[in-house]
Amino acid sequence: MLQKENFLLILYFVVIIFILVAFVVIFVIAFQRRKNKLIIERLEAEKKFETELTNSRLEIQEQTLKNIAWELHDNVGQLLSVANIQLNMVQNHVPEELKSQIKETKDVVAATVQEVRALSRTLNTDVIQNNGLIESVRTELERFNRLNFLHADLKIEGEPVTIPSADEIIIFRILQEFFSNVIKHAKADKLFVHLCYREQELEINVDDDGVGFDTSVNAGNSGLHNMRGRADLLGAEYELTSDPGKGTKLNLLYPLKS
Repeated sequence: MLQKENFLLILYFVVIIFILVAFVVIFVIAFQRRKNKLIIERLEAEKKFETELTNSRLEIQEQTLKNIAWELHDNVGQLLSVANIQLNMVQNHVPEELKSQIKETKDVVAATVQEVRALSRTLNTDVIQNNGLIESVRTELERFNRLNFLHADLKIEGEPVTIPSADEIIIFRILQEFFSNVIKHAKADKLFVHLCYREQELEINVDDDGVGFDTSVNAGNSGLHNMRGRADLLGAEYELTSDPGKGTKLNLLYPLKS
């Protein structure tokens, strides 16, 4: 009888221990799941905040660029046109030996008007939307060639497909940032842009033959940061490689949306 009571006592004790262990395990699992859920929610909230912040910053930048484009086209362009008209009036009242100089000045002013308007088109979001990505890139490269900044080439491979206008603008701004760095810093003679349309993606490769730079030293550069931030908004794979003396390469892999 005593042995039976001891056995039951031990059994009860084991059952209680088992229940306590099971409770602790369930509590730990529930706590861990709750903790993981809170971490995920916090990360998602931070990501959403960063995305909204980036979107707001891009909207402000786009509006600023649009305002600059309007100012260039409407004000600066108009002033240069008025200067050209006044030169026409002056040309008829100057000595013969000065007329050739007046004509040269008129040609310079006329060329400046064209370049100002071309620049305003590359800054204006509405124009980029109307022209599309390929034509906007081609216009920018033609401007570089015309101004003898460097020799720029564009290659299109595959069948171009329709891309959402907002995405086209972001892609073009990434390329424009790269172009700007090439013109200002690279001291390059050649710039090559390759747009390759595949079934499910658009691959963009851009490279120059400039002086290059150490990407680890310039990692905090705001222009490079903006390029990566824009690529993240697109859900695109972004890679920028460069070495001193070996030029710079940009690879952007944009997933085409069905």
